[in-house]
Amino acid sequence: MKIRRAVFAPASSAFFFDDQAAIKRGATTDGFVYMGQPCTPGFTSIRQAGQGISVMLELEDGQVALGDCTAVQYSGAGGRDPLFLCDTYLPMVRRELPPMLEGLEVDEFRPLAGKVEQMRLGGKPLHTALRYGISQALLDAAAKASRLLPCEVICREYSLPVVPAPIEIFGQSGDQRYDNVDKMILKQVDALPHGLINNVPEKLGHDGEKLREYIRWIVGRIRQLRVSESYTPDLHIDVYGTIGVAFDHDVTKICDYLASLQHDAQEFALYVEGPVDMGDAGRQIQVMSDITSRLDRCGSSVKIVADEWCNTLEDIRQYTNARACHMVQVKTPDLGGVHNVIEAVIYCNSHGVEAYQGGTCNETDVSARTCVQLAMACRPKRMLAKPGMGFDEGFCIVRNEMNRTLAVLAARAGHPRETTNA
Repeated sequence: MKIRRAVFAPASSAFFFDDQAAIKRGATTDGFVYMGQPCTPGFTSIRQAGQGISVMLELEDGQVALGDCTAVQYSGAGGRDPLFLCDTYLPMVRRELPPMLEGLEVDEFRPLAGKVEQMRLGGKPLHTALRYGISQALLDAAAKASRLLPCEVICREYSLPVVPAPIEIFGQSGDQRYDNVDKMILKQVDALPHGLINNVPEKLGHDGEKLREYIRWIVGRIRQLRVSESYTPDLHIDVYGTIGVAFDHDVTKICDYLASLQHDAQEFALYVEGPVDMGDAGRQIQVMSDITSRLDRCGSSVKIVADEWCNTLEDIRQYTNARACHMVQVKTPDLGGVHNVIEAVIYCNSHGVEAYQGGTCNETDVSARTCVQLAMACRPKRMLAKPGMGFDEGFCIVRNEMNRTLAVLAARAGHPRETTNA
């Protein structure tokens, strides 16, 4: 089966691009917007509407394969590619990419993924967002050509077992970190709440006291609202390097504080994402490795999650090899082609580091559903409910895609199953 025609269209993502550097420097809010001047190149305001590009590959039999090119909320930060704006990229994409894609055989995905990595625009590799969306569409094309689910294509080509079992889902609260926790508990999400702790004075506290109070509140709220004591979700909180800022990047103080949080989390497993942001990849790995090993030596059960400066497949391998975390966020748009997501999760699983297949609120329904297919094949510890920051919508998209996939896989294996509690 060949690609007959490649078509591209502007897309709206489910959230916004935010200038992380300006926010960390204390940008104030006015309603939903941030006030002040942006710091990161490409931004015209600190918060601006998220954009993307939809990829549609028409196959010889008339089927249309889909993928969406999207980039993370904090584009241009932590070593990532620059801001991805539709007006900037769409004219060039429409002009340059069809000749590279039309006529390609799509019966297998993996060889096509390698071709995407080699594509160039203006002599440069494609933006990670473009590689992300094009590879999604090529995976969908291979699935349509093979009459298989995308997860089955991955299992076939990477020699992975087809496992009709659910993956844990992680909900993100956005700034509605109280109301959305209630929603997550009622819907029994497996890990919560992300929390968006991206500011020291307002959200973390100069001594970490506000985060401590928040964790205590979450624990109390779970106990109050859960239907059964068997519901014990993991607590997973993203702090965007603010703990390092609050404790002057003193590793001893950081570790003492992190270890103390387990008392506040009580019986719930506690994951802390991005405790420090050291400003460059080498220093980040060194300090994260130090924090992880110190927590392990003191017997703490708090787990550290890598995010900032861990953007590529090679970055993930380096963090894993250095034991610079207990869990890696495989931040899907940052890795470019989705085959890199597959390779990253497989690598983490085979080297004893937990994989969290994440992404961003700034994706679309198409990219989120593709990511569920990746997770169903590769089996990370958990995957993100996305897109958006309202929780409900992303959870609906991800959970429903997972349950539909589980039902089909189970039926094909001759074991129909009930998926309502997956």
